[in-house]
Amino acid sequence: MNRRQFATALAGLAAGASLTRGARGAPAAAVSDAARSLYRRALILDCNSAPPGADSLPLPQADLDLVRDSGVTVLKWSLGGINADFEATVAEIAQVQRLIEVHPDYFMQVRVAADLARAKRAGLLGIIASFESADMLGSSLERFAVFRDLGVRVMQLSYNRKSPFAAGVMEPQGGGLTPLGREAVHEMNRLGIAIDLSHANAATTSDVLELSSRAPIMTHTGAAAVHPHPRTKSDAQLRALAARGGVIGIFDLPFLVASPRQPGVEDYMRHLEHVLEVAGEDHVGIGSDVGLEPFDTSAAGMAEFRQELEARHSAGLSAPEEDRPTYVEGMNTPRRLEIIAEQLLRRGHSAAVTEKVLGGNFARVFGEIWSV
Repeated sequence: MNRRQFATALAGLAAGASLTRGARGAPAAAVSDAARSLYRRALILDCNSAPPGADSLPLPQADLDLVRDSGVTVLKWSLGGINADFEATVAEIAQVQRLIEVHPDYFMQVRVAADLARAKRAGLLGIIASFESADMLGSSLERFAVFRDLGVRVMQLSYNRKSPFAAGVMEPQGGGLTPLGREAVHEMNRLGIAIDLSHANAATTSDVLELSSRAPIMTHTGAAAVHPHPRTKSDAQLRALAARGGVIGIFDLPFLVASPRQPGVEDYMRHLEHVLEVAGEDHVGIGSDVGLEPFDTSAAGMAEFRQELEARHSAGLSAPEEDRPTYVEGMNTPRRLEIIAEQLLRRGHSAAVTEKVLGGNFARVFGEIWSV
């Protein structure tokens, strides 16, 4: 979730998706011809990101150019913020559909697995609508079908705190699935909605892995063995998810390393390669958890960021170490997945494995989960 989304989500409004423009971060790492070629031909799927905001349409041409130049084929976009209600979330979904209507030469909605390859062939940015929060669901099982039919194909049962369905990572002793949450898992399986455990606590994770008939996923997380944090996952959790056929996306957040240091490319790759070793090459992907636009590192951008972090702290929705900007040094670019491709190839991983990580694994698991 980016900085503008922090503020709008805390207000319970439809979240925008663009960062403030301005000065950029450290220069991106160099990319070889081999990585560029692979990046052009591969299906690039970022399993937690956002395009420039759709709050004012039509988008400026600079935003549209950024989308196309990013090289990303598909992204999963978390809608409804972290606490938006039913009405605000429906309005935001409508806004995203309006974005696609206004800019059909740049965007398309991804509703079925075949849409992933269709986006690649057409040169469009495919958008998978998803939820991080469960607030918009209230305590209603019927709303799962409503949102599924609006195109929301990935959902979590809790954010950092407890919901009527489950407990998040900031509630380590909050129990797992509630009785209603167990019903929700069955309903999500029936509807072909992917269950995302990125913010689930250990008990919820264990319960879903045991109960779900379809592979759960973790779209944006890191490895606790590399840096222990509520938002990173233990080796046991990673292995259990892989054993069920799921996929783990590695995020670009500062939680990759201990505060106060800003993470760099080497830190990111330590997490990615650790999860590759623990979970296997068929179960690792990318979920950057930052927007396509680079993080604004100007003085004004940092001042805005600090204000929004304070709002999260005041609302009790933040996690430990939320004290640094949301980017990785050397990867603060719309083409950050191309840098990951370069790093994987440079470290001896094959082109086939690299393509799986860049999008092939999430494409495979979505094809399995979404079939009904």
